[in-house]
Amino acid sequence: MGIIKQFDKRTGITYVYESHSYWDKEKRMSRAKRTLIGRLDPDTNEIIPTDGRNRKAQAAQAAGKESSTDYRELYEKLLLKCASQETLINSLQQEISRLKGGN
Repeated sequence: MGIIKQFDKRTGITYVYESHSYWDKEKRMSRAKRTLIGRLDPDTNEIIPTDGRNRKAQAAQAAGKESSTDYRELYEKLLLKCASQETLINSLQQEISRLKGGN
């Protein structure tokens, strides 16, 4: 394992990666797997951790939040939505019958 610094010319930011080498049996050559650690501060040369767009960790956090969902609140919201839709349907049906009767 090693630490690699890579400079992005477009943004001027230096990113720091952890590199892990392994042997790919199919291609019969060495490969490297990199994991983003963070950004390099140009003034102090310290590594500033970033989220790295780690979607797996974000998905795990979202799954944890869903387990604490208040189902009663969701049910009440759905009831209000259904009631408003029924009112709209009734008013549209009355409007249709009024238009048909007017001809």
